[in-house]
Amino acid sequence: MSQIYRIRTKKEYAAGVIEDLCKNDAVVLVPEEEAFDVPQWQKEEVRKRIEKYKQNPELLVSEKVFFDMRNEE
Repeated sequence: MSQIYRIRTKKEYAAGVIEDLCKNDAVVLVPEEEAFDVPQWQKEEVRKRIEKYKQNPELLVSEKVFFDMRNEE
């Protein structure tokens, strides 16, 4: 099972606990830029949609309208 967590330590000893987990191969520290790597196809799709809505702003709906439409389904 592989999951990625973002951790903010609150106590001094927490960093030591994390280091021990790494030494015992229980966890791997992943650089943030790798943990949140957005695929190129997704970036392209977002850019395409941004351009679409710039050209046709009347297609945009408010957040409230969106959730109302979603709740009707």
